[in-house]
Parts: sequence; C-alpha cells; structure tokens
Amino acid sequence: MPIFQYRALDADGNEVKSEIEALSNKEAISKIRNKGLFPTKVTAKGGAKKVKATREATPKRRKKTGRVKTKQVCQFARQLSTLQDAGLAILRSLRILEAQQKKGKLKTIIGYVADDIEGGCTLSESMAKHPKCFDRLFVNMIAAGEVGGVLDIILVRLADFMEKSQRLRAKIKGAMVYPVVVMSAALMIVLGLMIFIIPTFSEVIKDMSDGKEGLPWLTQTLLNISEWLTGFTGVIPNAVFVIASPFVIVAFFKLVRQFQKGRYALDTVKLHMPIISKLVYKTSVARWTRTLGTLISAGVPILEALNITRDTAGNEVYAAVLNKVHHAIRQGDTFANPLKQTKKVDGMVVNMIDVGEETGDMDKMLEKIANNFDEEADVLVSSLMSLLEPIMIICLGGIVGTIVIAMFLPMIKLMQVLM
Repeated sequence: MPIFQYRALDADGNEVKSEIEALSNKEAISKIRNKGLFPTKVTAKGGAKKVKATREATPKRRKKTGRVKTKQVCQFARQLSTLQDAGLAILRSLRILEAQQKKGKLKTIIGYVADDIEGGCTLSESMAKHPKCFDRLFVNMIAAGEVGGVLDIILVRLADFMEKSQRLRAKIKGAMVYPVVVMSAALMIVLGLMIFIIPTFSEVIKDMSDGKEGLPWLTQTLLNISEWLTGFTGVIPNAVFVIASPFVIVAFFKLVRQFQKGRYALDTVKLHMPIISKLVYKTSVARWTRTLGTLISAGVPILEALNITRDTAGNEVYAAVLNKVHHAIRQGDTFANPLKQTKKVDGMVVNMIDVGEETGDMDKMLEKIANNFDEEADVLVSSLMSLLEPIMIICLGGIVGTIVIAMFLPMIKLMQVLM
C-alpha cells in the first residue's frame, strides 16, 4: 500500500509530522482527519524525487522570474477558479491558462507550476517556489482549499480579497499624486524666482536702501537665501542640494524600513501624526482583519492564520499586536482579551471580535470590520482631498506673497524717507 508523508496541526495548533498508509491522497486526508488533526501538506512518499527528476529534465526552462502585477495574479485566480468549477483537472486547467496567457513572467511561472504538478508536487507547493508572484497568504489559502476540496471557492475569495486590497491602495496612491505634483511644481517655481529673478533686483534694492544695513530683515533674509542658492559648495550649485533633498529623504526612509525596528518606529510615528493618523489606522486594521477573516473562512486554523496575517499586515505595530494575540491564544486565552489589552484598536473592533468568538462567526465579523473601515477610509480620503486644495492654495499664496512683500519693503521705506 502507498505511504503518504504529511504535516498537520493538532487541536492546540502544534505541528505534527508523520506517515500514513492509504490507497489515495483523499483516503490519506480522511484518515488524518479521523485522528483529530488538520492536514496542511500531504504528499506521496518519493514525490520529491519525481520533482527533482522533472527539474533535471527541463533545466533550460528554469530561469529567474521577477515580480508579477497583482492585477494579473487576480485575473489568473478568477480564471483558474472558473476552470476548477467546471470540473477540469488542475494540470489541464494550468496548461489551458498557460496557452492563453501573453508572453511574459506570469506565462512562464504558470508553465513552471504545471511542470512541478506533473512531477508530483501539489499546487500550493509549486506556487510557493514563486514568492514574487504568489505570496504566503495566497499559498496558504490554496493549501487550505486543496485539503478541504474547495479550491474553486478559495480562488474566488482570493480574487475578491486582492481586488479590494488593490482598490484601497490605488485610492490612497491616487490621492497622493495631486498634492505631490502641485508641491513639486511650486518648489520649482519658487526656486526659479530665487535663482533667476531676485538676483537681478538685489543690487537695485541694496542701492535704494543705502547698503545691506538699511534693508528690512525680511528682505535681507530673502536676499541671503537667494545668494546661497546661486552660490556653490565646491563645484556643486547649492540649488542642487535643495532639488535632491526630497529624493534623499525618500531613500533614507526606504533604508530605515529595511530593519524591523526602523519599520516599527516609522509605523508608530504614522499612527500619531495629526492629519493622516486616522487614515493609517483604518487602512491598517481593514487590511489585517480582511486577511484574517479570509484565512479563517478558508478553514486555516486560527494560530496559523494569525502567523500569516502577522507577516502580511503591512504595519509593524499591528504585526506586534497579532503576535501578542497569538501567544495569548496558545496559552488558552481568547482573541478579544489580549487585543483589548494592547489598546491599539478601538472598542468597536474588540466587541465585534468578542461577539464573533461567542457565536462562532469570527470570519464574518472580521469581514464586517474590514468593510466598515474601508468605507470610513474612503470618506477620509475624500475629506482630505477636499481640504488639501485650499490648504495648498493658501500655502502657495503665502510663499509668493512673502516674496513680493520682501521685494517691495525697501521701496516703501524709501518713499517714507522721501516724504
């Protein structure tokens, strides 16, 4: 009788590795479940050798693939779900999708996944080899769908989840484009005035006020800034430092985010900033609650679902919160109690999760929280955009007005002296 190797989780969330005899993969899964375990990986013994042989047979096809766009992965998940719902075998479905895809990274990856399945791997195992295309959340949900026999439903849920996440991310990015473009244009205009226009009037202004000592402080400050911008530090114009400073700041923050402590510090600052703190809070909570709810509804055990959600939270503050909740649940506590103790979410979130635990509808409650926070985030983005335009107009008007006043102050002072 064939022997199957498996990994499973027991009632406490601990991983169990062992072997079992069965006539087929489905029978092996059934036997494992009868032991009170939740199987996460079931493979026929010797399957790894077959995969290795397949790789050696096709070494030329194994080239490195880059990151694939989320929109393409989402479309692939929907198409694969439709083919699975129609009753086609997974290998045939992948070959059909590979043939339909345009030449590119996704087509190559689908071909690799199909080759691995043909060599004895499961779909989740083969997808896990391409993390730039299929992230950990995607792979684990596919694994849960394979074990539960509901792969078509899981693929639909994945596509819905990815579309909602992408839509919210696109709204936030779109909201940032307008102010960035306007402020960049304003910076270039002000630099142009300071470098090319003001120096032409500086000598006239100094003569009118009988030297630098007679200039008003605002005018003198403006002229000093203009002189510094038109000057040189070595062979590099000082204006280059001003233009390059935004890029240096962005590069610095990217460097800081390479380290866990740096990410935690930046995320903490964002959650306490006056204007954007509410938006960051709502988008972060919406993301991890939707992820966790999707995983639980797919049948992933709560402890494993928390680990995956923690790694894909996108915010180190809430990753730490989920880590504390994970440890508390392992020790026999509920979800709501340790979450409340962190004081990182409001009472409504804690109460809804508490109700979800009592009724057994945790996944539905988490989905409701995510939908509610998504809607509130949309309203906040719209409100910020409506406030941003007048604020930018006031700021730009103030800058230009200050320059104009500074230029005219010496003339006003001269007129007062003459009168």
